[in-house]
Amino acid sequence: MRVEQNHRGQMAAMSMPALVFTVGMIAFPFLYTIWMSFQTYSSTGQVTGWGGDNYLRMAVDGQFWNGIWITLYLYVLSLVMQLVLGTGLALLLFRAKRLPGIVRSLFISPFMMPPVVAGMMWLVILDPSLGAANWILTSLGLPPSAWLASPVLVVPTLAMIDTWQWTPYVALIVLGGLQSLPPSVYEAAEIDGASRRAVFFRITLPLLLPTLVTAMILRSVDLLRFFDLIYITTQGGPSNHSMTLNIYGFRVGFEFFQLGYAGALMVTLSVLVLGAVMAFNRLRAAVEW
Repeated sequence: MRVEQNHRGQMAAMSMPALVFTVGMIAFPFLYTIWMSFQTYSSTGQVTGWGGDNYLRMAVDGQFWNGIWITLYLYVLSLVMQLVLGTGLALLLFRAKRLPGIVRSLFISPFMMPPVVAGMMWLVILDPSLGAANWILTSLGLPPSAWLASPVLVVPTLAMIDTWQWTPYVALIVLGGLQSLPPSVYEAAEIDGASRRAVFFRITLPLLLPTLVTAMILRSVDLLRFFDLIYITTQGGPSNHSMTLNIYGFRVGFEFFQLGYAGALMVTLSVLVLGAVMAFNRLRAAVEW
């Protein structure tokens, strides 16, 4: 017993430096951003004020509220599309057990692509003049679209690109959940003569809820701090119609050098992400079986 306790103590002591380093790497930037958000800086980087003025400024900043709205709009639209399509793809992969491995690899390959590469690729595809997307539309007798240059379509287009890239990731999570479901439940449903529709909505979907909520948590963290794809494709345009809170904070801090206000924006975004994760964690505990 004492030997086992000593062994555990040695393992804890050996892992302590890594734990301290990890916590420091996470805590220091966040705490420094909070500290910076209560300061006002001049264009030369000198501190010119101290207090909550940056947070008061947010309350009357129309671009801040626009950034909140676009962030939530893009988040909800992308998350719903990825959950629906990811669940459908997972069901397809689960039932097509004889599908060749190369085909399965192609299904899941988009999310392994760096977002910068995906953004550049879709910039070429969606180019209004030379892109393949408008060529396909005109070939079908449909009018061409401005895609990323349209104030109305820019957010749905960004959601579509992100959905294309990350739906396979959601599908892998859901596929793992499908493979863990108890076969006895389906055997009982088959004996009772339940239809496929009834089996999906009354058995599969309720049992998959914890897995789906896990996928929501993982995707929420990325979607609420959406940056790289937007910066590569639109940089917040056209006319700020894709200016999420993350992009706005970046521009305020690194283009206009208002570091204190940028810090306040990023703290607000962090609180938004933390709130979503905590809400989904409570939901996951409620649907756990």
